[in-house]
Amino acid sequence: MNRMIGWGARLGAVFNQNKGGPWGSGGGSGGGSGGEGGGGGPRNPWGQPPRKRRPAGTTGNVTSLDDFLKKSRERFGGGGRGGGFQFGEGKPYWLYGLAIVAVLWLVFTSVHRIGPQERGVITRFGSYSGTLGPGIGFSLPAPIDLVRKVDVEEIRTIDIGSTDASSENLILTGDQNIIDLAYSVRWNISDPELYLFQINNPEATIREVAESAMRAVVAGVSLDDAIGAGRSEIEQRVQQMMQQLLNDYGAGVKVQGVAIKQSDPPAAVNDAFKEVSAAQQQAQSYMNDARAYALQLTAKAQGEAAAFDKVYSEYRLAPEVTRRRMYYETMEKVLARVDKTVVEAPGVTPYLALPEVQKRQGEGAAR
Repeated sequence: MNRMIGWGARLGAVFNQNKGGPWGSGGGSGGGSGGEGGGGGPRNPWGQPPRKRRPAGTTGNVTSLDDFLKKSRERFGGGGRGGGFQFGEGKPYWLYGLAIVAVLWLVFTSVHRIGPQERGVITRFGSYSGTLGPGIGFSLPAPIDLVRKVDVEEIRTIDIGSTDASSENLILTGDQNIIDLAYSVRWNISDPELYLFQINNPEATIREVAESAMRAVVAGVSLDDAIGAGRSEIEQRVQQMMQQLLNDYGAGVKVQGVAIKQSDPPAAVNDAFKEVSAAQQQAQSYMNDARAYALQLTAKAQGEAAAFDKVYSEYRLAPEVTRRRMYYETMEKVLARVDKTVVEAPGVTPYLALPEVQKRQGEGAAR
């Protein structure tokens, strides 16, 4: 009980600025002010011991709550009367600065400009909240909402394998041969939400899916198809298989295409394969030449047959004339290439005797 009474007296002295006891102010004749002044009565037993006044302008320990608040106001620029912060003379400009910073923070973290090729993914306290389309979008200020811009039209490329001979990407074909493949995968983001939150490492996942799909497709084709004309079909099948797997994973990715940049046998047997390939190409060239010559002969024979059909149609109209003309034409062609010997038969004039002919014609007219 004595302790409680003592603490009460001390608190009363603090809030009354040590001017009286717990029973009221010390400004009357009934109670002194701690032995100071001209009070004639006995000293209040509940008051604080007398203290000396400090000269004006001196500083010391804070002795009351009012002094503490006063010193705080003076320290932070609020030197006006009536307590609290004043906005007249001596107003706290730092409050204005704080308000401007807060407004700018709200504007720059709540208003977002999304480009035509971008999407803005909103996360609220780390969880997906929505997606902003192209244009001006709004969200709650940070750190409540955070907006991440994702480019959905950028074509990204992943290279698998290497065209350098020191690094090989060996794959087994369907006819138990091994080839060294180097290819690239082109892709872009189709769904930003799935791309950011569905899989942990999208690029690593796409690389592994591409390798798996390529090995599965090449395992079903022959070596000649893998290094020759079947490469385009392999690329299409790998693209389709990759897209199916990534859709099953919910990756939010669209595969734009697969391009095989190198398809060679292993380096140890590459020279032998090149010689075989050169021989096959030469054989194919000979076959192409033979086909061209056959086509030429066929066209020529067809032309001759058409000409014979025309001659036959004329022969049917005048058989004797046509037969004689064909005989003359044939003999002309034959005799033009051989030496000729003329044998004179009896009664045959070897030359044309014009005077004798004219004489005979005149005798015949006189008769």
